[in-house]
Amino acid sequence: MPGFLSWITDALAKRHPPAADWQPRLFNPDSPPTPVGDSARRKAIVEHLESNLFCWLLDAEPHQLRAADPIQESLLAELEQRLDNRQLEELPRKPWSLPGVMRALASDHADRRAVTRTIQSDPSLTEQLLLMANSPYFRPGDQPIESVDHAVFVLGVDGIRNVITAAVMRPMMAARNSREALFAQRTWRWGLACGCACEMIAGYRREDSSAHFMVALLPALAYLTIRRELCRISRGQRRGSEPSPAALQTALSRYQWRVCQLLANAWALPPKYHAWLMAAERPAPRQPHSMLTQALLLGSREVLRHARQRNLPEEELRSSIRLPEQQVVSIQAAVQTMLEESKSPPSRG
Repeated sequence: MPGFLSWITDALAKRHPPAADWQPRLFNPDSPPTPVGDSARRKAIVEHLESNLFCWLLDAEPHQLRAADPIQESLLAELEQRLDNRQLEELPRKPWSLPGVMRALASDHADRRAVTRTIQSDPSLTEQLLLMANSPYFRPGDQPIESVDHAVFVLGVDGIRNVITAAVMRPMMAARNSREALFAQRTWRWGLACGCACEMIAGYRREDSSAHFMVALLPALAYLTIRRELCRISRGQRRGSEPSPAALQTALSRYQWRVCQLLANAWALPPKYHAWLMAAERPAPRQPHSMLTQALLLGSREVLRHARQRNLPEEELRSSIRLPEQQVVSIQAAVQTMLEESKSPPSRG
């Protein structure tokens, strides 16, 4: 299987270059986009939302994201070379417990005791799981969860899947220093909002909700990975300077999906993860948004709404995602509840 996944990554790296007027974005309304009629309107909507999201994540004003940066192309060229050679120094390594956890949870009839034993075999995962299970994101009531067995009992095997995913990802998203603290905090919250939305959309369609929760967290981890890599490059080229908001925004927009695919490949995630990421990066022309894209749109709008940032009107979002109204209302309520009840940044535990 690793050979097959490597083949996928190679194929993605060698795919035909995009049309001259198209650049990879977080929200891609068409592939390749043809800016006419309804397609042009959707394109403008999602680009507006994406711009607002980057302003919030990077704590920057719109003019800062458009400002000229004379060293930007040098930074991006070095980043692209590292991506081409698969030499990202900041790419998170696969958590050693991930394969066993995924196997234990793969079956719809996973045994509670087997799941508990798998988690307890990794003390670090156990600690993180209990932290996440007791956080407002996941805890179903006011009573503290004191053990892994208790967590599995209270949340059920289905409920514990997303807690484990968040527990695996959480340490990677923790800020290393004060300079990246705000970005890490906001990116983590954004990732969880998108994960919640993706899980619910998949549930409505009777698909694997826990797998969709995990794939929706990958863009957030990719963002932090890109920021760290670009900062590392910038320190080398500028002797300590941080990259500008404009350089960061360009790097995040241009390389987010490539880094997501590298993560999926490095972690030996199943082929369906690659397919979902590709469907978001390269949607079929005149087709509805993929579940992942719908979740990113919803999660982004809700996290901006909660933070009282510039945003999209409700009717524009709904016309773009094309989900049943009641589903949209339910997803928005769940995401807002999650955001309201948990406002603290991730820590190292």
